[in-house]
Amino acid sequence: MAATPKSFFDAAGAAIADTELHRKLESASARHLDHFAHVRAEFAPYEAERDAARQIKQDAISRLDELLIELTTNLEKRGCKVFFAETAEQARDYIVDLARRIEAKRIVKGKSMTTEEIELNPALTAAGMEVVETDLGEYIVQLRGEGPSHIITPAIHLSKEDIGHLFEDKLAFPYTDEPEKLTLAARDKLREIFLSADLGITGANFAIAETGTIVVVENEGNGRLSSTLPDTFVAVMGIEKVIPRMTDVSHFLEILARTATGQKLTTYTSFITGPRRDGELDGPREMHVVILDHGRSSMLADPVLREALNCIRCGACLNVCPVYRRIGGHAYQSTYPGPIGSIVSPNLFGSAAGYLPFASTLCGACRDVCPVKIDIPRILLHLRWKETEANRPLKWPGPLGRARSGARRFARMARHPRTMRFFSKLGAFMLRPFARAGWIRRMPAPFSNWTRLRDFPRPRPRRRARPARDDG
Repeated sequence: MAATPKSFFDAAGAAIADTELHRKLESASARHLDHFAHVRAEFAPYEAERDAARQIKQDAISRLDELLIELTTNLEKRGCKVFFAETAEQARDYIVDLARRIEAKRIVKGKSMTTEEIELNPALTAAGMEVVETDLGEYIVQLRGEGPSHIITPAIHLSKEDIGHLFEDKLAFPYTDEPEKLTLAARDKLREIFLSADLGITGANFAIAETGTIVVVENEGNGRLSSTLPDTFVAVMGIEKVIPRMTDVSHFLEILARTATGQKLTTYTSFITGPRRDGELDGPREMHVVILDHGRSSMLADPVLREALNCIRCGACLNVCPVYRRIGGHAYQSTYPGPIGSIVSPNLFGSAAGYLPFASTLCGACRDVCPVKIDIPRILLHLRWKETEANRPLKWPGPLGRARSGARRFARMARHPRTMRFFSKLGAFMLRPFARAGWIRRMPAPFSNWTRLRDFPRPRPRRRARPARDDG
């Protein structure tokens, strides 16, 4: 595994230079968008379902405290133990203490970005437990000792050849690049692990307040096995995952699979309502639900930023983002990459992710594809404004810092029309010797960086309008 670059800028620079990474990202993203376009075109009510889902999320976020109380009451009625964690550390500690109490040696995990967010795996491993990711993509990146590169497809940055070599090295499986054989190899390995696990952990796509039901949506069955085979099960969810009613779920299921994976519906949708009851043959004997805040309340308090809590983590905005498709997920140096990650990461992880709202072209493709119509460009601009107005602004590296200082000086000058007119005339006069056919192909320092990549139109002094002729 290559050494981890020290900053977003180092990582992005390395990713931009990696042409093989571009090929893999473009191939996977294009395939996904083709599937999405197909399933969207054949489903006429798609736009109506988007509107319905957005309305439900807005309603839920507007009365989040009320719904969380209702959810907690109904979960506890069903025999679940509910823990509210204000911080990632509190969530980690609760789960590690639980694993110690039940003397867990082996833990299986379904796919969960929230557990990535709280860095649960390192904490459990440090406590002496074996933690195994059971989603195929997560299993692959865990074998490589790295985090997911995409919210939905964690190993999007790898080819089938990469995975073949990985399994040969880590699992002693004879090399092959056939996806079916590689999948069967992982399946055989994971089945054995499932049967001996003491604790299962998954995320939650939705939590229904009305019934106290956790909904887990997935394609591989590993989420269902993680939540039913071990005697103890933990669901970890952010506070924003709660929705009011059981009848609301269908609207999200109609749009989630289409935008996330280009499917009409995912293979498995599990509705988990409490631990095993008397007379039932399977299911966990003990169930815990960890509800995490970790900066989400501060997002809720911001009238612009709270819209980001509508996100259902489909990952569609990553697939259309020209920046993500160029640099991949690891370059963001955050659990949540891409456009939505650039919004939530600064609020979850602080100033270390403060640069991410600037890692966007603001093209609007993310807003167009979002199944709940989050206006991501508007929120990114809001975060940029907040960062610029902050008492302790970010420290930008070399050329970027100079460019931003120059832009600030220009902004101050642009507030004075006479000064602007004077410098415009002066600039037009001084640049005249560099102009050819109306364009300047090389400018002197400090503007030379601009013309290294593109031509600059020759400035022309504005001519005063002539008074209209009176032909009368």
